[in-house]
Amino acid sequence: QVQLVESGGGLVQPGGSLRLSCAASGSIFSTFHMGWYRQAPGNQRELVARITSGGNTNYADSVKGRFTIARDNAKKTVNLEMNSLKPEDTAVYYCNAHRSTDYWGQGTQVTVSS
Repeated sequence: QVQLVESGGGLVQPGGSLRLSCAASGSIFSTFHMGWYRQAPGNQRELVARITSGGNTNYADSVKGRFTIARDNAKKTVNLEMNSLKPEDTAVYYCNAHRSTDYWGQGTQVTVSS
């Protein structure tokens, strides 16, 4: 069992930056693949970035070069550094932990608007 709590969302102007954090508690964090997903109104939830238990990363094409995912197994956290934000990045962002099943956080709102 894993509990996930996201933080760091908010309102930012286009071109700005935000860092999202996800704190995990419960089972052995280092054995989970971790990811960030987002869901905009009227859209399906989509993968933004993922980092495996071994540290391999992959990103949605729309965020490559702008977003960076990183994990700290000692602190049981996974962060998403978001730069050069665009209005189309506006969504609720969810932290995900996966190991045979999926666990989700409650989500944090990111709004990119002038």
